[in-house]
Amino acid sequence: MKGNLRAILMFVAMFAALAAVGLIQSWSLALAILNLCLISAVMSLGVNIQWGYAGLFNVGIMGFAALGGVTGVLISAAPVTAAWQAGGSGIVIALAVSLATILAAVFASRRMAAGLLRKLILTLIIVAGYFLARNFFDPATTVIEAVEPAKTGYLGGLGLPILFSWIAGGLLAAAVAWLVGKIALGLRSDYLAIATLGISEIIIAVLKNEDWLTRGVKNVSGLPRPVPYEVDLQQTLWFQDWAARLGATPVEFSSIFVKLSYAGLFAMVLLVLLWLAQRALHSPWGRMMRAIRDNELAAAAMGKNVTGRHLQVFVIGSAVVGIAGAMLTTLDGQFTPASYQPLRFTFVIWVMVIVGGSGNNWGAVLGGFVIWFFWIEAEPIGLWLMDLLTAGLAEDSGLRRHLLDSAAHMRLMTMGLILLLVLRFSPRGLIPEK
Repeated sequence: MKGNLRAILMFVAMFAALAAVGLIQSWSLALAILNLCLISAVMSLGVNIQWGYAGLFNVGIMGFAALGGVTGVLISAAPVTAAWQAGGSGIVIALAVSLATILAAVFASRRMAAGLLRKLILTLIIVAGYFLARNFFDPATTVIEAVEPAKTGYLGGLGLPILFSWIAGGLLAAAVAWLVGKIALGLRSDYLAIATLGISEIIIAVLKNEDWLTRGVKNVSGLPRPVPYEVDLQQTLWFQDWAARLGATPVEFSSIFVKLSYAGLFAMVLLVLLWLAQRALHSPWGRMMRAIRDNELAAAAMGKNVTGRHLQVFVIGSAVVGIAGAMLTTLDGQFTPASYQPLRFTFVIWVMVIVGGSGNNWGAVLGGFVIWFFWIEAEPIGLWLMDLLTAGLAEDSGLRRHLLDSAAHMRLMTMGLILLLVLRFSPRGLIPEK
């Protein structure tokens, strides 16, 4: 009961801090922070499933978040008809040749006895398939990227509601995680971290450079939204009347209404995933995962398939991160491959899990809220603090100007300070695993 009370009080304090931002700064800003806190909590939950349940040190979170993000484009963006007519058939043929090459290599590997002949046949299949696929792929991408490059220059998507991308993003991240896991999960934990970090960088490099698929660094903007547009709301009579009754302008209230709509969608996803994660954690499967995490040799001696269970939990956690990545693209309304940096999409997420409490789903969610809140509010808090500390100095003081200008750099110092304080006074996190 004491632990439950502590968790409740911490969440109450967190929402009180968000309310303080609304009262002191603006409610629109408070809701914007809340939406990003909810998405960060989902990402933190996915990492906690991998690390807290099974002890898998995945440093490739950025790549799986980006896969979820690009799914928002592939699902919701309108198809570019001219690009499909120019080079769509070449892309389809190249993908078919690549798939046939993989299947042929797998078939030959399984049917032939190990030896020099099998190696030569596999090499021949792979090399021939590669050059054949490139023969169709290269001309197709050239003509696709030449179709109005300032506006499109890519194939577009399926033109479906963007909410479908949340499911598709999780599935795509899970599929890639399965492939990565089959290759890398046999490695020791430190080598696994290096491998996953490298793979995530490869994913980002592909998304940045394959313009025919994602427009690369030119970005994809104007993605459809699952909630109304502010301008449309402001022009409706019922909304104008509602805003008048609340004593707000239609412009101000439309921003708050849209952010509340996003918060409702994100909160529903977070609560469903949290409920499923809690059920899994307290099931026989969850107890088995924790047994494997604590002592792999003993679990293997009891007949548990350690590598198989690691692959399973790696796929599940990556799928959750992929869902969060698709949610973030939905909130932004655009996909920007260059914005995926390890600091934001890997190491800050790890700080969330550590601060919140590794192995505790509620702790991971709280960590997502706490760290993202201070990630955003560190700069205004730092500016206020520097202004207070230098209040006795002259307005034209060089030291005062320097300290006020440096307030923007308080963010990283704040993250380090929070991490140090938590590790000192609550080493197992704010809400530790029971």
